[in-house]
Amino acid sequence: QVRLVESGGGSVQAGGSLRLSCAASANSYCMAWFRQAPGKEREGVASIEGDGNTSYLDSVKGRFTISKDRGKNTLYLQMNSLKPEDSAMYYCAAHKPPWYDVRCPILGLKSAYDYWGQGAQVTVSS
Repeated sequence: QVRLVESGGGSVQAGGSLRLSCAASANSYCMAWFRQAPGKEREGVASIEGDGNTSYLDSVKGRFTISKDRGKNTLYLQMNSLKPEDSAMYYCAAHKPPWYDVRCPILGLKSAYDYWGQGAQVTVSS
């Protein structure tokens, strides 16, 4: 089991910034951020692989940055130029592939992730 705990959520005005953190109890090769707004499907926001490759949802490219501190087993999501449509519950997720098939899920593939945090609320007001 891998325990994930998000922090850093809150309320901010449009154009502002927030930095989400996800503390993990163990290292995972594949990690990602998802978000879900009321009445909408959970969507992949950003993902990062063990080799450093990243993927982003088109609507957040250029504004969000995903990163990982291996020493602290912590995942981050730096969110700049926030918009009201970014308001959602944000979840971090992790997947640990077997040694014989070290690949990460495509962005947004919820079913592939084994571990999930409790969520951090992000509210952006206009």
